[in-house]
Amino acid sequence: MNIALPRRHLLGAAALGLSLLSVVRPARAATPIAQEGFRRIGGIEQWVTIHGQDSSRPVLLFLHGGPGNPLSPFAKNIYGTWSRDFVLVQWDQRGAGLSFGKNPAQAQESLTLERMVADGIELTEQLQQQLGPRKVLLMGSSWGSVLGVHMAKRRPDLFVAYVGTAQLVSAQANGKASFTQTLALAEAGGDAGTVAALKAIGPPPHRDPRAFGVLRRAIKAYESKTSAPAPRDWWQAEARYQSAEAQAATEEGEEYSFLQFVGLAGDGMLSKIDLPALGPEYRVPMHFIQGEQDLLTPLVVTRGFVDSIQAPEKSLTVVPLAGHDPNPALIEAQHRLLLRIAQQKSSIAQ
Repeated sequence: MNIALPRRHLLGAAALGLSLLSVVRPARAATPIAQEGFRRIGGIEQWVTIHGQDSSRPVLLFLHGGPGNPLSPFAKNIYGTWSRDFVLVQWDQRGAGLSFGKNPAQAQESLTLERMVADGIELTEQLQQQLGPRKVLLMGSSWGSVLGVHMAKRRPDLFVAYVGTAQLVSAQANGKASFTQTLALAEAGGDAGTVAALKAIGPPPHRDPRAFGVLRRAIKAYESKTSAPAPRDWWQAEARYQSAEAQAATEEGEEYSFLQFVGLAGDGMLSKIDLPALGPEYRVPMHFIQGEQDLLTPLVVTRGFVDSIQAPEKSLTVVPLAGHDPNPALIEAQHRLLLRIAQQKSSIAQ
């Protein structure tokens, strides 16, 4: 970094016969990083990609939703420009995407929140070993936001801050608010078909795994009426993820993970989610970005959770014209917040 010297220092340097170049060091050249491959995490091979225009930039680890909906096929379309500011790490979680394809025998095993949290912590430790002993920025969306809160709670020493988007708080609170708000919209709009479908499954908890799909389809329909859409090219997978093998792994992993999430009798990982039970105290900054129109993880539940926790710093950013799924307004708000956190950390370090 070039440093502006007072004029008296420059004159003194000239008197000693020194050139300005000998006083002011040139800027360090950026070293890009681009790595894609399998890493051994939690005893199995899992797919991780690392991209950044400057490897010294803050490391940002994404935790995708679903579970079973990896972001890696679409990451460059959605987040590619962020590589100027961060080292971007995408991870196909256990049971998802290429990680599932590499470990087909996993279809006979159970997914657990405990195991996946441990995987995320192990990956973070690997990143620190590879990229230097610096804390990592952690961002989780939807299902990934559950992993993120658990990781931040368990190992605050590893993270600069946690950023949750479409934050999932608890099976009971989110399920009740989601069902109630969606049904109210259908009734207000005179949508007899959706009202009948929702009343047929009733409010959660549900014992039939198909009930979650009924509610999710209704949510998507109503969010599309009030949220700005994402560009179509966002969801065009990169070439390496378009092979028949990669697509099969993604589809099979999504089906496997969904059933593990909801359970065959409402007894899957979803039923065990209860972040308030972790206690209110967090030792890392906790930030949240919420689409105002989100019906799957409604704002009222997120706000209640944010109000209840204690952290060195916390915030809730509400994004109008945004629902549960990412769109340009939501992505821009995330980027602004992450830049602020990184700049704040940098100024403290200096």
